[in-house]
Amino acid sequence: MGEHIRWTRRKAMGATLASAAGVAIPRYARAATTLRWATVLATTHPSVAMMERVAKQVKDDTGGSVEIQLFPAGQLGSSRDLIEATSSGAIQLVDEGAAQFGQFVPQFSILEGPYLWRDPQHMRRVLASPIVDEMNAMLVAKRQMRVIGSTYYGKRHVTSGSKAVNTVDDMKGFKLRIPEVDTFRAMAEAWGARPTPLNISELYLALSQGAVDGQENPLPTIQSNKFFEVQKYLVLTGHILTPRLIVINEAAWQALAAKERQSLKAAIDTHGLAQDNEILSQEGKLVDTFKSGGMSVIQPDIESFRKPVLASVPPKFEAKWGKGLWERIATY
Repeated sequence: MGEHIRWTRRKAMGATLASAAGVAIPRYARAATTLRWATVLATTHPSVAMMERVAKQVKDDTGGSVEIQLFPAGQLGSSRDLIEATSSGAIQLVDEGAAQFGQFVPQFSILEGPYLWRDPQHMRRVLASPIVDEMNAMLVAKRQMRVIGSTYYGKRHVTSGSKAVNTVDDMKGFKLRIPEVDTFRAMAEAWGARPTPLNISELYLALSQGAVDGQENPLPTIQSNKFFEVQKYLVLTGHILTPRLIVINEAAWQALAAKERQSLKAAIDTHGLAQDNEILSQEGKLVDTFKSGGMSVIQPDIESFRKPVLASVPPKFEAKWGKGLWERIATY
């Protein structure tokens, strides 16, 4: 209480001096809030361009009361490092593949379920539905993080360094780099591959040295990380459509004024949609780009990839996700 009185007196004295000097000061001026936003994505990825636009709009809209500092390209650590740091409040914002949050709320991993989504529009409808609201409430309660936006990361395809892959039989024993996510591991095992979890910042070197035989990612990620330089075959498996979630530390969210929250959400919605459109545009062109650059593009037997995955993955994770959740999302 005494500290509050001293502060009030200092404020009153400052106001008097300012008034005497003919200077107006804001009645409710406060120090700017800084939000640190980190991602593992390369600086050339459309998501990082989106982050830059969001930061600028929020700063402009709030008159500088909220500033966002960006840390792309894994500067602050791996995917798991960044999620843990957001949970603890060491950083305030992270964007990551939805399944990465399954380590805290198991249901999130279904959002990167192989062969679950019909198209990006289906994915967006579900992400804006009560299904994800329920997951979000659990994430806030369990790990003090809140989903405040989402983006379309793209349709994932396999690449191979030296082996042509035409059917799932060609994946037997194939060392496939995957994210550190249990559903990705189960998918690779259903194909007969050898799943090899590896942080994306280490992947280019691992591919170039043959430590793994191949990887799987959307076309814009293959482009921005230059994996096409060290992979001979692009195999259009289209096995997963990945949503990326934009997640904020709950204490940081609660510390923002209502107008600041509104500004942040509006900027993410606006520029997130532009990012989605850019990803879709790139997906429409990059197959030809890679082909002209020397990659061999393979249209594989998709059903041979789908069948073993859908026969094993949903049943294996039903207890973890909750009975009927796969069907609820698939038919939404």
